[in-house]
Amino acid sequence: MDMDQQQVVFVIDDDAGIRDGLQLLLETTGQTVQVYANARDFLADFTPSMNGCLLLDIRMPNMSGLELQTHLNDLQSTLPIIFISGHGDIPMAVEAMRQGALDFIRKPFREQDLLERINQALLIASNLHQQQRMAGELQSKLALLSERERQIFTRVANGDMNKVIASDLGISERTVEVHRSQLMKKLKIKTLAQLVRCKLQEEQMH
Repeated sequence: MDMDQQQVVFVIDDDAGIRDGLQLLLETTGQTVQVYANARDFLADFTPSMNGCLLLDIRMPNMSGLELQTHLNDLQSTLPIIFISGHGDIPMAVEAMRQGALDFIRKPFREQDLLERINQALLIASNLHQQQRMAGELQSKLALLSERERQIFTRVANGDMNKVIASDLGISERTVEVHRSQLMKKLKIKTLAQLVRCKLQEEQMH
């Protein structure tokens, strides 16, 4: 299975009964599910390009849900996290939200509430995944530009006229036009507006 393309609900809970129950519930609604008994097993499979969401028990031995969340933040994971928390875990759950968790749901929970939150998380994940893919494609195209094309790309995106760029770089206006035409081919764009948008996307990536 290609976990990078297919959306997966990753369930991490040390209680086998809860794991099995969640897997059954989610699979009957058509979700692809992978279950883990602990955080370390999940980390062994983790890649930053995984697409889906994480259903995570807040209290687990060895590495708690909160510790896993911190670790995933360090790894720049974009997987939305929904925590499952017991009655006494509310302060921890609030802390998890501060650290970027999407939501927490208290045991015992209504199945419908959980499913709604998971669908919301998968929609967010899908949008993030698409943004990442587009950013990756743009980076690949930008990597094709020569140093001179990069200079001209930046100047044109900033609104500088060809003759100003030519004068500043000590080259002819015709040479600027040739470089500009080449860089637009490499970036697979046709208009100035698309060029400006590419530059804005590049700035957002940094």
